[in-house]
Amino acid sequence: MPFSTTIAGSLPKPAWLAEPERIFPSWRLEGPELAEAQRDATRIAVGEQLRAGIDTVTDGEQARKHFVHGFAERLSGIDATKRQKRGIRDDRYEAVCPTVTGEVRRTSPIHVEEMRFARTLTDGPLKITIPGPMTLVDTVCDETYGNRAELALAFAHAIREEIAELIQVGVDVVQLDEPAFNMYFDEVAAWGIDAIDTALGAASCTTAVHVCYGYGIPANVQWKGNLGDRWDQYAHVLPLLAKSRADQISIELAGSHVPPDVLALAGDKIVAVGVIDVASDRVETPDDVRATIELARRYLDEDRIVCSTNCGMAPMNRDIAYAKLRSLAEGALLASVGL
Repeated sequence: MPFSTTIAGSLPKPAWLAEPERIFPSWRLEGPELAEAQRDATRIAVGEQLRAGIDTVTDGEQARKHFVHGFAERLSGIDATKRQKRGIRDDRYEAVCPTVTGEVRRTSPIHVEEMRFARTLTDGPLKITIPGPMTLVDTVCDETYGNRAELALAFAHAIREEIAELIQVGVDVVQLDEPAFNMYFDEVAAWGIDAIDTALGAASCTTAVHVCYGYGIPANVQWKGNLGDRWDQYAHVLPLLAKSRADQISIELAGSHVPPDVLALAGDKIVAVGVIDVASDRVETPDDVRATIELARRYLDEDRIVCSTNCGMAPMNRDIAYAKLRSLAEGALLASVGL
């Protein structure tokens, strides 16, 4: 069987929907026109994945301005109009974030209708990405809880309720995005995994946790440039995630200094290996992708490898992103020859 393929989550938005190549763009439209444009963009995102040969597709996050804020700002207790600048990801860079002004609760569906619509666009496996509890904590300004672990638990309960309804509308894979796991190792061990397990609960779909080095934006590129020749963050994180409830762990590998031997620390989890570099506009050849898969095969059995992108593609040029999708699928097929 060929290696299964997917993407980390987001795809670029069309210029007629939002400002291009931005991680927090402004919408071009409002009201019903915006909703219809978001559905049209979702049609394109799903269609391009299927055309490229991607097996498990996402909605490309076409109805969200930002992967974290798109979820957080629709929760009770989060004031999206009270935005404050703060350092996030251990002060790697500053962001303008919504404020926690009360008890965090999910009072209505968040991405359920988006995924109900996406479900009509494919008969194959459908995945949604949701920010994980620690990353949510790290991307808001807390004026209520005063305790990161307690706030994370509140987010986890909201996520758990959302997942239950997402499964009902036909979502096959739920992935929690936790880039913050690569920054706060003590907190990951103290309460981060517990928050993940609370959020996933006993979900009846495939579950995954994604930990990466971030979008290919200047602040992340600069940070990675200072990490040296061996990026050992996963050596701290993977043994902890190996004990979590998640079925899969999604990580970065291509075009990075992640030592491939850390893959052996993932326990018995399936690993979605990043075989596409989202921090470079260079389009990998299928042979490049095959070579990264072969590298992963030194440490993982074939049936534990899913081929993915390193991170989301939201800030990329659309043509480059779609070309990378084609190389992803073609490279996975090349690596499958002879299995």
